[in-house]
Amino acid sequence: MRRTLLRFALAYLSVIAAGTVGYVMIEGWSVVESAYMTVITLSTVGFGEVRPLSLSGQVFTAALIVAGVGAVTYLFAAISQYIISGELSGSLRKARMQQRIDALSGHYIICGYGRVGQQVVDDLVEAGSPCVVIEEDADAMREAPDRMPHILGDASDDDTLHSAAIDRANGLVAATGNDATNLFITLTARTLSPNLCIVARANQPATEPKLRRAGATHVISPYKISGRRIARQLLNPIVTDFLDVVMHLGNLELLLEECTVRPGSRLAGKTVAEAEVRRHTGANVLAIRRHDEEGVLTNPPADMRFESGDVLFALGTQAQLSALATMSGQ
Repeated sequence: MRRTLLRFALAYLSVIAAGTVGYVMIEGWSVVESAYMTVITLSTVGFGEVRPLSLSGQVFTAALIVAGVGAVTYLFAAISQYIISGELSGSLRKARMQQRIDALSGHYIICGYGRVGQQVVDDLVEAGSPCVVIEEDADAMREAPDRMPHILGDASDDDTLHSAAIDRANGLVAATGNDATNLFITLTARTLSPNLCIVARANQPATEPKLRRAGATHVISPYKISGRRIARQLLNPIVTDFLDVVMHLGNLELLLEECTVRPGSRLAGKTVAEAEVRRHTGANVLAIRRHDEEGVLTNPPADMRFESGDVLFALGTQAQLSALATMSGQ
């Protein structure tokens, strides 16, 4: 529509310029008189001629009216087609959607709304975390909730990720079904946001190290996870069912969550025995990931000292975990 309006403006200005020059050359009028005559002729206001017209001037005026009316008719036809075809309503919806996205902060960007992407979105929405979906296929977005913020476009494009407010996002998920696409998305996102948490989907084992080199914080293989889960279900069915209860059924009382020890908190600088987390909160600290180490230490010893940046993995009720979060300074 912008291009249409620009073409009309250029055409109309060209007609005005041609009319002004024509009256100057044909009738010998001044530039001001010629421009005034051109404007009142094109506007069809009927003020009358500035001066009596010669036969050549009359013919030129008739041609000028046809050209001006034709340009205006073209504009009205283009606007009518724009409205009737639905492009105007689509643009308005897109503008409203972009306003909602611009107001977000601390959200998650989900690239790809297939079966994996839908499940990620469902879990994030259930947890109360805002998210923005980027999907190229408009038909795929018909499965999304009506008010789900989304962008139709290429998630590996810089402008698309900027539109999704990547600079204010807490994390990004590259969840398309194509490894090469996920690789490009990861590389672009890491370039735009060096500290962003990026979780990438890998369908082929050979893609995992490439995604990590491209900047993925975590790489998830749905097929590998599914295979391991099936094997564990066969070997340890009771334990697997218990973990399902803890991890996936939010309506139950028992939860498994993580919290980070903050500087100056009641945990920072104390040993496990001194902190007495179980007595003060009721939550059980199952494992600790040290702030300066990659691995996870399970069943931490009593003389281990909590340090700022340590991540605690705890099991308990929502109230117990909230008390532990307060104790750790979150």
